Amino acid sequence: MEQLRFDGEMILLGTGTSHGVPIIGCHCAVCQSTNPRNHRTRTGVAVRAPEGMFLIDTPPELRLQLLREKIELIHAVVYTHSHADHLFGLDDLRLFGYRLQHAVPLYCEETVEHQIRAAYSYAFVEPDPELHHGALPQLELLRIGPEPLELLGMPIQPIRLMHGKLPVLGYRMGDVAFCTDVSFIPEASWPLLADLEVLIIDALREEGHATHFGIQEALQVIDRVRPRRAYLTHVSHHLEYEATNARLPDHVELAYDGLRIPFHVE
Repeated sequence: MEQLRFDGEMILLGTGTSHGVPIIGCHCAVCQSTNPRNHRTRTGVAVRAPEGMFLIDTPPELRLQLLREKIELIHAVVYTHSHADHLFGLDDLRLFGYRLQHAVPLYCEETVEHQIRAAYSYAFVEPDPELHHGALPQLELLRIGPEPLELLGMPIQPIRLMHGKLPVLGYRMGDVAFCTDVSFIPEASWPLLADLEVLIIDALREEGHATHFGIQEALQVIDRVRPRRAYLTHVSHHLEYEATNARLPDHVELAYDGLRIPFHVE
């Protein structure tokens, strides 16, 4: 098989924690900030591959995120895990099944599949013949694990991570890796993070958390992995964009909604 060479793009659709930023009813300086980089929708990613565009997760603001980035068609989704802030924009895929005229493939682990089937049970019933085409999401669930896969003409390497006690997946595409919602990296996963151009890594707040890295823990990961550049994501209202960046190392900064990261697959 001919070796693939491809220059892709990762678009960070959202970079916020499960409540988003600003938080409803909060009057802190970050939630009241007029700096757009302090406004963080729930975490998700769009990836431009050789044969189309796929998502990592379907956050609740998915429709607004895709409109903002002028993304008109999604061909597939890979999931990190099944928490609400990473799943509950899934019905916005209904439009893409209609446009593609086939089911949108959803690549996920078994626990995620069970949650999707429970939360979106209406999508997996025999459709009423009186319903118009496109009334229900057209979804195809495809089971994955930590083994490599190919999607839309591009190899993807899932990375086993731990989100508290919950096993989740990060993803590596060429020389960039996306590792959100992580509090521990198993030893077997570290080699999958070698020789990165860019690492996007979870950093919820300054101090650590039961299910997320804090800034210092994220910096320890970055020091070990040694990417050329690193971005901190899944960020709460405890971290103000400019002030936090001013004290981070030069090659590390907070991610922000709409950040576009080129990557290379060889």
